[in-house]
Amino acid sequence: MRRPGLLRLGGPSHNADADATLDAPNGNTADCRLQTALQLLPDPPFANRRFRASYQSSLPPPSSEDVQDVSKGHSSSINGFVDFTPSSRLAMATITQMATGIAFDNVPEASVSRYRGKTTEQKTNSTAKRIRDTKYRHVFATHSSARTSCLSQDAESSPSFVGFRNLMILVLIVSNLRLMIVNLQKYGVLICISCHDYRRSDVITGLLLYLLVPAHLFVTYLIELAAAWQANRAYTRISGEKEGDDTPDKYAAALRSFNSTWYIVAFFHSVNAMANLYIATKYVYYDIYHPGIGTLCEFHAVIVFLKCASYALTNRDLRHAYLHPKQADPLPELYKSCPYPQNINISNLCYFWWAPTLVYQPVYPRTAHIRWPFVFKRLAELAGLSIVIWIASAQYAAPLLQNSLDKMLTLNLTSIAERVMKLSTISVFCWLCGFFALFQSALNALAEIMRFGDREFYGDWWNVASIRAYWTTWNKPVTNFMRRHIYSPLVGRGCPPALAQILVFLFSGVLHELLVGVPTHNVIGVAFAGMVFQIPLIALTDVVQKVSWVKGRVAGNMIFWVSFCLVGQPLAALLYFFAWQAKYGSVSKTMNLKESPAMSIFLRR
Repeated sequence: MRRPGLLRLGGPSHNADADATLDAPNGNTADCRLQTALQLLPDPPFANRRFRASYQSSLPPPSSEDVQDVSKGHSSSINGFVDFTPSSRLAMATITQMATGIAFDNVPEASVSRYRGKTTEQKTNSTAKRIRDTKYRHVFATHSSARTSCLSQDAESSPSFVGFRNLMILVLIVSNLRLMIVNLQKYGVLICISCHDYRRSDVITGLLLYLLVPAHLFVTYLIELAAAWQANRAYTRISGEKEGDDTPDKYAAALRSFNSTWYIVAFFHSVNAMANLYIATKYVYYDIYHPGIGTLCEFHAVIVFLKCASYALTNRDLRHAYLHPKQADPLPELYKSCPYPQNINISNLCYFWWAPTLVYQPVYPRTAHIRWPFVFKRLAELAGLSIVIWIASAQYAAPLLQNSLDKMLTLNLTSIAERVMKLSTISVFCWLCGFFALFQSALNALAEIMRFGDREFYGDWWNVASIRAYWTTWNKPVTNFMRRHIYSPLVGRGCPPALAQILVFLFSGVLHELLVGVPTHNVIGVAFAGMVFQIPLIALTDVVQKVSWVKGRVAGNMIFWVSFCLVGQPLAALLYFFAWQAKYGSVSKTMNLKESPAMSIFLRR
């Protein structure tokens, strides 16, 4: 018999038990409600005796008047009964509170059974997110395993130092901002667009010299054109001979004829290339006062000199392979699209003239089209970095160099060392900006316009572990020229590699002295000595990077930064600036250099 006012709920799984309990003649109403509620709530913890005891003690006595029949109109699939009277709803709220842990404080300690819930999973890493224990929060096993500090050498993995990197960047920015404020407070704004010291004659002479220097490249073309004509005649004569007549004696005679012709061609090439350097150097040293204009002209002359040499030497080997294909080494497959002497033409020469390389090839890898947005972006970088270098030099480097003159004059070594270290910051900054402006912005823009495919103008020289690796990665165009036309031919002819390397650095030192000493009108040998000093540094870092008991690669990288950027460049800049001021600036006008014998070298013209 069913009680009126009860709603049947639940499924078949608990239907029989509920009906048996509720329909029992002597059944307790509170037990009926509890059993039905426990069947409706699937959480296992509610079957615990502590909940039953707490719930029974909190229920009010039932009243039959409060029970109303709501069973009609419900689906036939509802099989259980639940009392929805106000007192029953209060009892259900009590169960809900106990489910959330609020009613635990009202349960007598004696009536609470021993806790058998799930324990919290312990993580190895104490910083990992833990599953919250609703009962025993204060007894979680924080120290459950042996662990090491993350900075210890025996740590399982090395931590990331990105945060320290960010800190160093912020410290660098803040420190330089402070120095900028101090500089402005001390000197004011030293940047002046209209203030310049270049003469009108410097601009005219420099412009004419810059435009006339490429004429030597066309003279080289005329020499090679004559050599190609002679090679065609020799090829026609050799082709007319029978194949069986190609004896070793005839080949030796043909080789002597080829070498004698090459000696004549090489003589004219040498005269032309040396005339290029001599004329440019003479006009820059004696007729162009401004060092900036002189540097541009001398730099252009050195580039044309190297291009003339590469054009002549490469065509010499192509000519030999053309006349004696059996005895010559096989040519690269890339050259087959433009064989010798078809490559001797104006268009081929002009492309090599403007291509961002110092090594001549008849054919270069080319891109499909020109990306003009890429070109404009690189040109914008070049313009912006040029302005930054100019501002940094005028506002920060110039006052620092000017304040170093008295220390240089008196040979106060401690003060000179302090000036060098102070100058190293702005020197490295300007040098890095210049590197990016030239190799990343200017050369990439030129390569895109010329559709030049090989754009490996530099490597990751900042990570090098030796001075040798630096000189082979930071300036790939010059490195390729030196290796192809000087180092490899010397080694191939039996020269020891160490001696060939020394000869390469001697040649490079001469070019560096031309690029620095001639425009500043002070050929004092500092740039040349700096290049020669690289030879013992190469030997030192080659040994250091292989040492096992120290971090050799890190030590080699530190030696590179200290010797090249923190000492070498700022010291060279200080010496050349003092030499300039000794001849034309404030030192020559206000100080008597004759009283300083150690500085007499800077008075020589």
